[in-house]
Amino acid sequence: MPSTIESPYTPEQIKVWFRGLLTIAWADGHFDEEEKSLITSMTQEEFAPNIGFFDALEPISSEELAVALGQQAETAENFLRTAVMVALADGVYSTEEDQKLHSFCTALGLENQLLDSVRATLYDLNDPAPSSSEEHGLEPLKPAREWLDQLDVKDPRLARFICKMVPAQCPFERDVTLFKKKIVHIPPMCKLNPLYDQLVGLRFRALSYLADDCGEDVTPYV
Repeated sequence: MPSTIESPYTPEQIKVWFRGLLTIAWADGHFDEEEKSLITSMTQEEFAPNIGFFDALEPISSEELAVALGQQAETAENFLRTAVMVALADGVYSTEEDQKLHSFCTALGLENQLLDSVRATLYDLNDPAPSSSEEHGLEPLKPAREWLDQLDVKDPRLARFICKMVPAQCPFERDVTLFKKKIVHIPPMCKLNPLYDQLVGLRFRALSYLADDCGEDVTPYV
């Protein structure tokens, strides 16, 4: 049953927020039918009859996003945090997602430095050679971790979206068997993502918000 808790965001802001997140999800073109079905179901559950149809949630321009969310710095920054999380949810941070995020960041009047450590470090994951900061024991992702951990879930629709988009268990974990014997166990690939803990932490905060603040049954998400 949908929560009756009052959201700090207007229905129009939430619609724009979702359109922005879907724009990020679609940015790299890796949006299969299973994902589309999931998003369709979620948007129909959360917005019907006000939206009701998946096609109503078309990609959004940076300018449109700024008009709806750019007037309040806290709202704009929380949107950007959730957009980064969507980009990271599948464990792959693509060039297309990075470009769109930086476009959103600029339009919202936020400092692009917020995304710089995310960009640099995630790209380093594809480079087997350690960066100089890693060699000297520094923490290049510390600013990104601290910034993402500041995301406070305040809307039940966004909380449900987070719980459904961030898997409870990484789907890439598996055992490799040969002649019915386990040869090797491959750990969840998303744990190789240095911001994996931030994704898990966000999902936990969303679950706690739904259970403790909204009084909802979170069993379907666990």
